[in-house]
Amino acid sequence: QVQPVESGGGLVQAGGSLRLSCAASGRTFSDFAMGWFRQAPGKEREFVAAISGSGDNTYYADSVKGRITISRDNAKNTMYLQMNSLKPEDTAVYYCAAAYSSGSYVPRSIYQYKYWGQGTQVTVSS
Repeated sequence: QVQPVESGGGLVQAGGSLRLSCAASGRTFSDFAMGWFRQAPGKEREFVAAISGSGDNTYYADSVKGRITISRDNAKNTMYLQMNSLKPEDTAVYYCAAAYSSGSYVPRSIYQYKYWGQGTQVTVSS
């Protein structure tokens, strides 16, 4: 198994930037595809972005495409989410998750992710 731990959340003004990190301990990091999800108050948890275990394939939700970049450094067992041009509607708790899937496949369903972090709050003020 793998244990993800998020960091980097905080308060930022609309139009600003923030970078989230997800450090994972446990099994070989590259054996896992990694994803970011978010949950706003009163709403269901939703997919944001995901990256394959090899790091050569990514997938984004339409709502964040062009503003957010997911990446990973397998040597450091860490995944990143660079968020630019942030909007108030990006306010949510952001969760890092791992799905056992090596290679270039990118799982896109929340149900494919087995290991979850505790979340980090991102608040975008208008």
